[in-house]
Amino acid sequence: MDHARKLIHAGERETYPYDGSGVTAAILDTGIAMHPDLADRVIGFKDFVGNSRVPYDDCGHGTHVAGCLCGDGTCSQGRFAGVAKGCRVLAGKVLDEKGDGTISGMIEGIDWVLKKRELYQVKILNISVSMGRDTTGSDPHKLIAKLEEAWEAGLFVVVAAGNAGPAAGSLSRLGVGKRVVTVGCHDGEESRERPDSCEACSGRGPSGTVLKKPDLVAPGTGIVSCSAFFRRTARGCRDAYVEKSGTSMSTPLVAGAAALCFQKYPRYTNEQVKRRILWTASDLGEPWNRQGWGMLNVARMLG
Repeated sequence: MDHARKLIHAGERETYPYDGSGVTAAILDTGIAMHPDLADRVIGFKDFVGNSRVPYDDCGHGTHVAGCLCGDGTCSQGRFAGVAKGCRVLAGKVLDEKGDGTISGMIEGIDWVLKKRELYQVKILNISVSMGRDTTGSDPHKLIAKLEEAWEAGLFVVVAAGNAGPAAGSLSRLGVGKRVVTVGCHDGEESRERPDSCEACSGRGPSGTVLKKPDLVAPGTGIVSCSAFFRRTARGCRDAYVEKSGTSMSTPLVAGAAALCFQKYPRYTNEQVKRRILWTASDLGEPWNRQGWGMLNVARMLG
């Protein structure tokens, strides 16, 4: 995360005095572990898979995503802190231990966030998921419509572009909505030197259409963030972090930036935050379906 923050200009000096305090982000994923970097800011949890009342993450994906968004770096002296380390988290477990889920389950999770948004003052909905076809027969268009509903309710909805690229039209179906902010992966100049860069498989929108996606990009390769399988010992926390790659990691960086923006501009609507994030992105000189408006630039967004 330390390197990712440098690429998006989200270092301590560049974001001071903003850390996302007073803002709540909802994360629908595989759950969340009570990691030392997160524990005091997990303010609500709902399990749509196993009906547990206690927060948990038997996959690890959701905890890693949460760390990218708002981990405070307690176990690393701040090195692996997320973008908005003061932001609160409302976590919904809609995916199982393998990271699998259904469209109907995701819709149920979004409805829960909408129901709780005023109670928990939710401003952001992060979905770092590329959903497959629902075996129960749910219509994927219902999910897209539900995401639009969440946006219309005032939530800043940010979703992953998916990792099925680089062909045109390889975008995750969750990211095809016109109003949601769809995030692809790009690691800047380094991506040209890294054969394992997830930029090569980042989902891209269709060519020759009015819809232009992704909206912007953020780093997503080799991101070190919170591990759900940490261990508490007499000497502190062991195995506190793990490395993951994909647009799932890029997405919470944008969600974290939105938290900082909402803190600085508390009267902003989701549309205003979207415009500020997109219009301040750094042009990478890539085709639109590879970079959208460009690379997330947090310092410029807050400037």
